[in-house]
Amino acid sequence: MIAELTRAAPLALLFALPVAALGGLVLHRLRRRSMTAAMTALGVVPLAAALAGVVAVSGFMYTPQLVGTVAVVGVVAVVTVPAAMLLGRGFARDALWAREMRESERRAEEARRSLVSGMSHDLRSPLAGIRGMTDALADGVVREPAEVAEYLARIRRETVRMAAMVEDLFQLSRATSPTLRLDVAPVALGEVVSDAVAAETASGRADVDVVAEDPEDWPTVLGSDTELTRVVRNLLSNALRHTRPGGEVRLTAGVRDGAAWLHVQDGCGGIDGADLERVFDVGYRGTPARTPGPDSGAGLGLAIARALAEAHGGALDVANHGPGCRFTLTLPPAARTAGVSSA
Repeated sequence: MIAELTRAAPLALLFALPVAALGGLVLHRLRRRSMTAAMTALGVVPLAAALAGVVAVSGFMYTPQLVGTVAVVGVVAVVTVPAAMLLGRGFARDALWAREMRESERRAEEARRSLVSGMSHDLRSPLAGIRGMTDALADGVVREPAEVAEYLARIRRETVRMAAMVEDLFQLSRATSPTLRLDVAPVALGEVVSDAVAAETASGRADVDVVAEDPEDWPTVLGSDTELTRVVRNLLSNALRHTRPGGEVRLTAGVRDGAAWLHVQDGCGGIDGADLERVFDVGYRGTPARTPGPDSGAGLGLAIARALAEAHGGALDVANHGPGCRFTLTLPPAARTAGVSSA
């Protein structure tokens, strides 16, 4: 028996090793392409190598022992190959999930760093100005009534702007919270937009016209009046800020495919396709330098608007259209109650 094993072992290795080596090469190439195929190969290669060794030991002769061995290998293959495929699919799914989670965490960390850096810059500059002006007032450097009044007005403007930034941060945190619940009710979209237009045009640019087409005929939607007003005001504020002087911001609304929609068309001249979807990223304010100005925002308004739109069971998208960009807000009509959380 030992003598037979001594003669059979080298012959089995001679034929099994090349099969195993070829299988190892195939496995190496598949491991970066398909986890399922790699796991299947991992189950098939040992069986193929063992079968090659058995066939070689039998002298390539048809014998009952060879038939029995082939039958056993076939039975094992029937069990192991499907199991390997299932395991491979499970591993691939887990690996994809883990990779997506890492990518999501990386993007979130980059957004957090960018937001902290941008907000620090935006807050540091006005704070330095406020400190300088208050020191000048306290030290008596500025004494003329007109200059004192000008300094106080500038301090107030900067304070109001910083308060708006802090409010945006609070609203962003609230809008993106998974525990956000909205008090929803039927809301006339035309009334929401009319209130937002009145508020924004009162404090916005006088060299840009705001036109709402037949708001009395607009649909009634299911939502929270306060949050919807904030969404529309953020869209209007963004449109007014980027529309060129003498341009127009046009609002239209209607119902299509069972959903209510609102278009906010600005006159910004359009955005490069690669950057178009990034306008909803937290802190994104385009390619120009981050130099705060009287009309500059913190880059949070559109992110807040999209988060609140999604909290309503709707959506907010953007596309280049006409003289600029057209933002499309989609909301559930008042007849639809599913999919929106209520307190």
